[in-house]
Amino acid sequence: MKRGLWIGGALAGLVVLGFGGLALKDYVILHIAGWRGPKVGPNREVIWDAGPATPTAAPSDRPPNVIVILADDLGFNDISLNGGLGNGTVRTPNIDGLAQTGAVLATGYAGNATCSPSRAALMTGRYPTRFGFEFTAVPIQMAQLIPTLAPRGDGPRPVFRRDRVKDTPPYEQMGVPASEITLAELMQGRGYHTIHLGKWHLGETDGMRPEQQGFDESLGFIVGAQMFLPANDPKVVNSRQDFDPIDKFLWANLPYSVQYNGGDRFHPNAYMTDYLTDQALAGIRANRNRPFFMYLAYNAPHTPLQALKSDYDALSHITNHRERVYAAMIVALDRGVGRIMAELKAQGLDENTLVVFTSDNGGANYLGLPQINKPFRGWKLTFFEGGIRVPYFMHWPKRIPAGAQLTAPVSHFDIYATAAAAAGAALPADRKMDGVDLSPFLTGAVSGRPHTSLFWRSGGYRVVRSGDWKLQVLDRPKRTWLFDLASDPTERHDLSARRPDIVAALTAELEAHNAHQGRTMWPALVEAPVGVDRTGEERIQPGDTYVTWSN
Repeated sequence: MKRGLWIGGALAGLVVLGFGGLALKDYVILHIAGWRGPKVGPNREVIWDAGPATPTAAPSDRPPNVIVILADDLGFNDISLNGGLGNGTVRTPNIDGLAQTGAVLATGYAGNATCSPSRAALMTGRYPTRFGFEFTAVPIQMAQLIPTLAPRGDGPRPVFRRDRVKDTPPYEQMGVPASEITLAELMQGRGYHTIHLGKWHLGETDGMRPEQQGFDESLGFIVGAQMFLPANDPKVVNSRQDFDPIDKFLWANLPYSVQYNGGDRFHPNAYMTDYLTDQALAGIRANRNRPFFMYLAYNAPHTPLQALKSDYDALSHITNHRERVYAAMIVALDRGVGRIMAELKAQGLDENTLVVFTSDNGGANYLGLPQINKPFRGWKLTFFEGGIRVPYFMHWPKRIPAGAQLTAPVSHFDIYATAAAAAGAALPADRKMDGVDLSPFLTGAVSGRPHTSLFWRSGGYRVVRSGDWKLQVLDRPKRTWLFDLASDPTERHDLSARRPDIVAALTAELEAHNAHQGRTMWPALVEAPVGVDRTGEERIQPGDTYVTWSN
């Protein structure tokens, strides 16, 4: 009887108070994904498929290994090469070292301003809009809650498009279709052993999973985020952003888990960034005597913000708790890169391994940290430079000279063509491929620009960079921006009124490009305002520049 009264009282309290003021229905919707999630078992050892015990050829005489390291939501200014956190006091020597001993792609662009389409571009070598992958895969429950959880105010608010739910497939079916030829499949066809580690976020249903898209082995998580440690672990320091609806959803639902080749989920035995690094080292050792392709997709420094206490304690000079947790996450990411490079050297593989490092998009406004994309305007969820300009390095001592730099614009889908050329694989001939092999540009064998134009699209928001001109066209609010990036790389001076001729020419180029893109595989369920010059912690004020992001 007492238990029934307690439950009844608790439910009544939830109806009144909910989760930060939510009604019971919304509280249930917020948590239902986590409640329904699969059971997570205890940690178990992963035994990586081992290659030959002895090498059939010296590493320098074999096709090069390829490792693609992808950070998640890493801001342009998050690495010390570009400035660094804590007013430049937080160093990232290992990531910087890739650039210093390899090549800097100084105008490197993400395939999109959000993770799923950007990853689809990298994995297929194509604009993801060509095959309908236009929006990031999110559960309907999450999309439904964003307007409810968003802070109240007088400015523009997110809108949930309930009328589109009927046309939305289950979350598990939002991914890269099996008809696409992934980079892993291409490398596998050249005899490479292929390994995926970390985040996937490119589909969970049959035919879309990594082990069904060309990866011999996959260890990680299929969904778009994961806890780094349990929230109450004594080794972790947490930072919750109560102003951010995405953060609330993640804390309510995310497990701390991985799975190997689609098997049962189990707990890692370390902080997630370190765990993925540990497993990457084991994978390198297992494959030291044969060519391998490794796609290491860290979830750092994406929210939820969780740092190892030891890394957090080492940054005591940073007084802002949120920035300190975030900076400590990047310290762990940099440590992982350093350990991978050290293992390649220890195995004698460093000279003939192509290592690519980049981020899936720019830093997110929902962190409430204003400097992460400095000097650029904008954030993840915008096509301003802050949302799509990313750190982008290639390291391959046997082929790419140290200190090489390419200033011409390049994109994530160029990784596909560059890795394919390194492996001696021909690009698919039955479809339009958008990537370009960058290695001749980095060695000096070829000059000029790999691309005359690059394009981005998310619903009613369409962008083209043609030469040094960049046109942004937005449906809501109705707005056009034109920037000359040669003289104005941080997009401060809109020239659209002064140069209608350039606007017309680039608009025609956008329309011609869009005519060759596919129908979206699922609709955008949320249309959300994103302030270009304000963090997500700040309200959009009258007169502010903002975009409406469709997803």
